[in-house]
Amino acid sequence: MERRRAILAAAEALLVEQGYEGATLKAVSERVGIPITSVYHYFSDRHQVEAALLQRHIGELDVILAALLDEPGTPTLRAAVDAVVDALLDYFRRHRDCAEVWFSGRSELIDELVQEFDRAQGERLRVFLVERELLLADTPPLVLQLAFEAGSRLFDVAFRTVPTGDDVTIEEARRFITAYLETYSVPAAVRD
Repeated sequence: MERRRAILAAAEALLVEQGYEGATLKAVSERVGIPITSVYHYFSDRHQVEAALLQRHIGELDVILAALLDEPGTPTLRAAVDAVVDALLDYFRRHRDCAEVWFSGRSELIDELVQEFDRAQGERLRVFLVERELLLADTPPLVLQLAFEAGSRLFDVAFRTVPTGDDVTIEEARRFITAYLETYSVPAAVRD
């Protein structure tokens, strides 16, 4: 377990220091001070290392978003979108290794993990918004899944252009997602 943790720590550091392209298994093995064949004993390829890192980050994001949506009060739809966008943006900015894997290392395995995250968080947000009467009760789960996937693509553009996420693109993501979800919102007259 100690060697596995060392491999993951080295990969994480290299992603932050050198970006996705610099975090090769060879570089990881050199950083840890073990032969590359030893790395293969723990991880079959680079994508397995990235998936292990991303799974940890997804777990942390899950906790953050759950806490965010457990807060009392009835926000507006825009405030709910802003809160989720802000939490994700803050996390990606604080965890450059996660942003590198999430936006640059899109292997099939990473795509699956991100899509599952989008589905799970989309459903969590749908339930939250329906319970707060901000979305219609019959809003299909697909709507929030698409909102998360669209947001993920816009974050991809933001982090591809600026390593810390382009603020203008992030603002457009907020507007885009809010406008889309408003087409499923409960009319104000019904809420009052």
